[in-house]
Amino acid sequence: MSAAEERLQEALAGFDFGAPVAGALRYGKGHINDTFCVHTQPEEGPCRRFILQRMSAAAFKHPDELMENILGVTEFLGRRIAQDGGDRSREALTVLRPRNGEAFFTDSEGGAWRVYPFVEHTICYQSAESAELFAASGRAFGRFQQLLGGYPAETLHETIPNFHNTEDRLVKFRAALEADALGRAKDCGPEIQFVLDRAADCSVALEAMRAGKLPLRVTHNDTKLNNVLMDETTREGVCIIDLDTVMPGLVIYDFGDSIRFGANHSAEDERDLSKVNLDVDLFAAYTGAFLEGAGGALTNPEIEYLPWGAKLMTLECGMRFLTDYLEGDHYFHTQREGQNLDRCRTQFKLVSDMEAHWEELEKIAKQYQT
Repeated sequence: MSAAEERLQEALAGFDFGAPVAGALRYGKGHINDTFCVHTQPEEGPCRRFILQRMSAAAFKHPDELMENILGVTEFLGRRIAQDGGDRSREALTVLRPRNGEAFFTDSEGGAWRVYPFVEHTICYQSAESAELFAASGRAFGRFQQLLGGYPAETLHETIPNFHNTEDRLVKFRAALEADALGRAKDCGPEIQFVLDRAADCSVALEAMRAGKLPLRVTHNDTKLNNVLMDETTREGVCIIDLDTVMPGLVIYDFGDSIRFGANHSAEDERDLSKVNLDVDLFAAYTGAFLEGAGGALTNPEIEYLPWGAKLMTLECGMRFLTDYLEGDHYFHTQREGQNLDRCRTQFKLVSDMEAHWEELEKIAKQYQT
């Protein structure tokens, strides 16, 4: 029995669900937090469900700061959605505070727990089954930006420091290469050179930010399709979930991570690199949908730098896989030897494909500048 399951009953008792708890079962496919679906049965009416999560102490050292971010953002989203005539209970996560009124419940071993009401009649897709579904996720993440316009990003805590700091990722890569603790550098010379040839690229977005061209915004920082709850009937985005990495950041990184994840059709550790290619049509569909959802919230320079967001997020991810390979595969979980190197190679192949289509990507972005 895991630590989370040992403390589950204690956590359940820490919250008032408004009705007796009928059961709680492991839920979802996440690998970071321990997630349970709680079923309650009111005296009258149907069962109500809640999501109960034990936040990962390994990933998040300061749950107080994490929940301060989430409470601030969800309450802000709720007000904006209500002002627009939307359904606040469905279109934004709501934090159910524990009985003690705090932001989260702390069990007897120090574990931090939180609860959200379940957003019913939605589906969480693990991959884009169609261009329309990918575009729907783009509209949802774009609207997330539109709704959070005006939120003071500088007041948010960095829940994972330097998470999308490409310059810092490059420093960590160089350190791993110099140490070469396991003597693996000899097995990945082309991949090492690929990074070194693009070292200057790692500063492109950050230099633009320092020059005032790209503003800091509230960013999600994990904009995969499976972090959008889709309406089960319309298959349009309803609610953005997994707000653990909501931090100050650059909107082009949110855009870029979606492209990295969704605008190709290969597995992340695909060994046949001929199968790894950027789908320019999907890039175009997502760009249009993302900016439609954003409703004019982005500046012209931000739109101009969208292709850079895609390239940098993919390059950064490849660097992280390569760094972990050099250091002994201690961060990303692997099922076989060399898997992180294969993951690195798929990301770098995708970067190369972006570079080959660079003029097309810039042209797509340019048509949306005013």
